[in-house]
Amino acid sequence: MKLLITGGAGFIGANFVRHILETYPDYKLINYDKLTYAGNLENLAGLEDNRNYTFVRGDIADRKQVGEVMSAGVDVVLNFAAESHVDRSLEEAAVFIGTNVLGTQVLLEAALKHKVDRFIQISTDEVYGSLGPSGSFTEKTPLSPNSPYAATKAAADLMVRAYFESFSVQAIITRCSNNYGPYQFPEKLIPLFITNALENIPLPVYGDGLYIRDWIHVIDHCRALDLALHRGKPGEIYNIGGGSERTNLEITKLILKHLKKSESLITHVKDRPGHDRRYAIDCSKIKEELGFETSMTLEKGLKQTMDWYIQNRPWWEKVRSGEYREYYHRHYADREKTFER
Repeated sequence: MKLLITGGAGFIGANFVRHILETYPDYKLINYDKLTYAGNLENLAGLEDNRNYTFVRGDIADRKQVGEVMSAGVDVVLNFAAESHVDRSLEEAAVFIGTNVLGTQVLLEAALKHKVDRFIQISTDEVYGSLGPSGSFTEKTPLSPNSPYAATKAAADLMVRAYFESFSVQAIITRCSNNYGPYQFPEKLIPLFITNALENIPLPVYGDGLYIRDWIHVIDHCRALDLALHRGKPGEIYNIGGGSERTNLEITKLILKHLKKSESLITHVKDRPGHDRRYAIDCSKIKEELGFETSMTLEKGLKQTMDWYIQNRPWWEKVRSGEYREYYHRHYADREKTFER
């Protein structure tokens, strides 16, 4: 099988690239990534000379380049590529429209033209909006996004549905809860708070800190996507969750406790606009139909994640300084023509 992974240098995409190459050593994989600020090829260090792995630097909204990559013969497209930071979407929504909506349509059009066997859209539970104190999102929950980021992901999902219904593109949509784990860009809550705590920098908690999220370790998410890839039914949506609801304040205190840091580092800051109060995922469908089960409790996964950031301090220091951007130039730039062929 030959896979095209878009956004494979990002947090979830890079973990999935590693999962596939380790689990299916005979699969071939193209990693197509624009290398925006959140794309870090150091997440995939050591794969440069893997004969089944090819990196192509490119934009999913570039019709010509996307067409050239797919014309080489691709069996499956997994679209991880997205602008994904809510705070950034509040400041510059147009960028999110360009990548998340237009980029997805470009990929779908190319997949249709080149007769790709399967198209998997990696989406988010944020498309459902906010929940009250009870209940969970199901695959039939109406879309009700509350941020520009969530709105563009919802629009992309609807485009995927349209290409399935109108053109029979064999598409599947997955919607996952909040991820955490190795290689997560330290602007997100868990890695930001871990790295801040390690340096005794205040941990900025929005509002009262009682916003609730369902957390899943990125490795469990990758395992769920593996099931969707091999067993999922085209035209279906699969919710993916960790069954681990916690408030942001609880997560913050767990991090400080493990790192033996004082809770005086907690600093409550002004809330952001449209902040959803609670997310919770009902993932009974993927469990019953595809056999998915999580392998990691939040406590175990969070400890593993904190230990990873402690042991990989040079990785996140390079991200904070911007030095991580040099990895491409050191390892790929001299072979750029080969990868763009």
